[in-house]
Amino acid sequence: MSLRVAVVGSGPAGIYTAEALTRQATGPVEVDVLERLPTPYGLVRYGVAPDHTSIKSIAGYLRRVLELPGVRFLGGIEFGRDVSRDDLLACYDAVVYCTGAMVDRRMGVPGEDLPGSVAATDFVNWYCGHPDVTADRFLLDSPEVAVIGVGNVAVDVVRILAKTAEELRATDVPEEVLSRLAASRVKAVHMIGRRGPEHAKFTLKELRELGELANADVRVRPEEAAASVEGLPRQVRGNVEVLQSWAARTPAGRPRRLDVRFWMRPVEILGRDRVEALKLERTRLADGRVVGTGEFEVLPVGMVLRSVGYRSVPLPGVPFSEATMTVPNEAGRAGDREYVAGWLKRGPSGVIGTNKSDAAETVRTLLADLSGRAPVRHADLDPLLARRGLLPVTYDGWRAIEAAEAALARSLGRGERVKLAGAAAMAAVLEGRGPREDKVPDGTGRPAGLEGAAGAEGLASR
Repeated sequence: MSLRVAVVGSGPAGIYTAEALTRQATGPVEVDVLERLPTPYGLVRYGVAPDHTSIKSIAGYLRRVLELPGVRFLGGIEFGRDVSRDDLLACYDAVVYCTGAMVDRRMGVPGEDLPGSVAATDFVNWYCGHPDVTADRFLLDSPEVAVIGVGNVAVDVVRILAKTAEELRATDVPEEVLSRLAASRVKAVHMIGRRGPEHAKFTLKELRELGELANADVRVRPEEAAASVEGLPRQVRGNVEVLQSWAARTPAGRPRRLDVRFWMRPVEILGRDRVEALKLERTRLADGRVVGTGEFEVLPVGMVLRSVGYRSVPLPGVPFSEATMTVPNEAGRAGDREYVAGWLKRGPSGVIGTNKSDAAETVRTLLADLSGRAPVRHADLDPLLARRGLLPVTYDGWRAIEAAEAALARSLGRGERVKLAGAAAMAAVLEGRGPREDKVPDGTGRPAGLEGAAGAEGLASR
């Protein structure tokens, strides 16, 4: 009898887990990759910046995993809503949770809930065409914007805000989003870090891209970039040296301005009905901790995007540590026949490739645990879903979405692919009618309208 495993989540961690199962198992194995969205690849599709095409090319590798014999993609199936923990444990020999870290950490300052104060991941989801975020989510009508954080996600957000729509035309940004970027009134972007340049989390490659922007001057204050590079790791030393070189630059008069700030922390977002300004306090280190100096500054921004870290969210019925924001585990083992991989296992750390070794460790643990153990599953997922009127989006359905996006790009004269915006467009493709006018409202949960749309594809055969 085949080993049957459910993998919850189709981002890199989930797909690497499926690959590791097919490679490490000594006998036949069947892997179902369950995904809330109708599309796979997680952050590779909805997190990597559209102008970073070399990183996005990893989707080709992930695609080959989903095409392996014994691996099924089941999109549009939400864990905790459509299927429960008990359902999966009844239908599979083991379950591996790979749902990542989907939520931004909050800053915890007054005014954070004002309209115009949003998580950076919302903005990333918007320009990446995530079905949870409608194309009209952002208007970009404020001349000045603040991005809180100095990691790679913050750098991506800043770069997209600074570029022209024409520079992004060859990317897969949805057409509706590209139109909004073209109409942007943003003239100044402030990227703000609580600590000094030697503590920033961005990589040198990402940082250098900001200095190459054709549409924006980069400004750094010499006193904020001051730091000794002696004894610093090579990567950190490179960051500091680049920032110090920018501090000596003379602005070229480009249309937009990017201010990179250090030793400043947000203490309040100001405004009556929406964001009107951001109050900052100068900081310093005391015994390794960031403390305020009592020196304040107010920026006249109309939007604040926070990018100060990410955290996982609890899954219904699955143990979760609020302290670490992960599922407690030992080498991936979270309980009897339950396992975890990716950021949900170790926290939001590492790069995409880190998930491969992480998944391999979890699979080694899983296979060792189940070696010689008689199967205890007593149900099958397909009839269970059918009884509930749930018809997943199969791999063929996903490829239909891909084909529609390629066709859209050709019709617009825009690169290799243009993402369909919203669940309604994807549902229309799955129903074989092409994009339709009657938009199905997008929510923050499951993409709307997919149950009926997926019916055109039905369940994949083993």
